[in-house]
Amino acid sequence: MPKVIVGMSGGVDSSVTAYLLKEKGYEVEGLSFLMWDETGEAAPACCSYKAMDEVSGTASHLGISHSIIDVRKDFREKVIEPFVKAYISGLTPNPCVLCNRFVKFPSLLKESENRGVEFIATGHYARVEPAESREQRAESKNHSEHFLLKKGIDPKKDQSYVLHMLNQDVLKRLILPLGYCRKEEVRGIARALGLPSAERSESQEICFIEDRNYLKFIDKLFPVAGTSGPGPIIDLNGKVIGTHKGVCGYTIGQRKGMGIASPEPLYVVNIDTKSNTIYAGPREAAQKQEFFVEDINWIIPIIPPLAMEDNYGLKFRASVKVRSTMQDQPATIHLATNPPLPPFTFASANPPECGKGGVGGLLINIVKVVFDEPQWAPAPGQSAVFYNGDTVIGGGLIKKSV
Repeated sequence: MPKVIVGMSGGVDSSVTAYLLKEKGYEVEGLSFLMWDETGEAAPACCSYKAMDEVSGTASHLGISHSIIDVRKDFREKVIEPFVKAYISGLTPNPCVLCNRFVKFPSLLKESENRGVEFIATGHYARVEPAESREQRAESKNHSEHFLLKKGIDPKKDQSYVLHMLNQDVLKRLILPLGYCRKEEVRGIARALGLPSAERSESQEICFIEDRNYLKFIDKLFPVAGTSGPGPIIDLNGKVIGTHKGVCGYTIGQRKGMGIASPEPLYVVNIDTKSNTIYAGPREAAQKQEFFVEDINWIIPIIPPLAMEDNYGLKFRASVKVRSTMQDQPATIHLATNPPLPPFTFASANPPECGKGGVGGLLINIVKVVFDEPQWAPAPGQSAVFYNGDTVIGGGLIKKSV
C-alpha cells in the first residue's frame, strides 16, 4: 500500500484531499505546520495552535494519523522577513509563493524522506502529470521522466500560479487530487463527511496580517526596520496632491488609502523609495505592456516554439499571469542568449537541466515579457507565470516595467 503525507491546514481542501487519497487506497499521514506562537507573532489562522487542535480532530474523524512540525523559525526567516524587506523597498511580494517555495514543500519533502514515505500531497487546485504518456515512455530509448504542472480544471480556483516555483524533486512525488475537482464538489464531500470546515468561508487576505494593515504589522514586528514615514503623493504632472503614511503601505495599482480628493479615480503608478514618494495617476497609467522577469524557474526545460528575433535574441509565445486571480493573457517572452539557441522539442535526446532557469542547456534567469495588450498593474515583486495552454512553462519575479 503506497504511503502519502498530506499537508493539512484544517481547511476543507486539505481535509478532503486526505479523505480522497485514503479512499484510493493510500496509507495517509496528516502533517501540519506550526508557524507562530502565543505571542501573536505572525499569526496565520491556518497554522496556529488553535488550528492544530482542529486538524487533529479532523484527522481522527477521517481515521488517519496526524503530526505537527514546528517551522516558526523558517517561516519568519524565509517568509516574514523577506516580505517586510520587500515592502520597505517598494516591492509587492507574494507570501504564498515564498511559503510554498521555502517552507511548506521543502518541509513536506524532508519529512517524507525521513519517514520513508513515497508521496506528498496538498489541497491545491492544480494538476501534476507526466510529460510523456505511458506508451511514449515505454517506446523511448532515452527516457527521462519529467513532470508537468497544469491548471486545475476549476478556472475559479486554479492555483497553479502559486506553485510555479516547484522543481522536479517535488513534482515527481506530489499528488494534487483537487486539480480534477470543482470547489462545490469538494464542499459537497466535506458536508457528506460531516467536516466542520465544510461551510467555512475562505479568506482572501494574507494569512499573517490582520485587516491588510501592512504598516501596523511591520511597525509591530520589525520596529527597528521602521517605515519611511510620511511623504508626498505626486501626480503625473509633478504636482504634490497629497501625503502618504509610508511607502511600505502601498502597492502598484492601489486606489484606496491615499486620501486624495480627485474628479477621477487615481491609482498608485510608481513607488520611489529613495525619495519616499508615491506617484499617482489615472487607471490607464497603471497599465503596463512590457516588463522584465528574473529569478525564473523553468518547469518545462525546452520551450517550443523558439524563434529568432533580429534585435533581442530569441522569443516564444505564451500566455502570462501577473496576479493569481487574473486570466492569463497572450504575450511574447524574449530571451537574451549568446550564442542564440536552436529550436528544441520534447523529443530531444538530451534535455537540459530544469528547475534552475535551464533552457536549451543554458541558464536564462531574466526575460522580457511583452503583452499583446497593456495589462493591469504588473507590480515589481509579484510573480509572472508563463503558460502554454493549461501547462505552466515557468515563472519568476517581476523586476520592473519598461
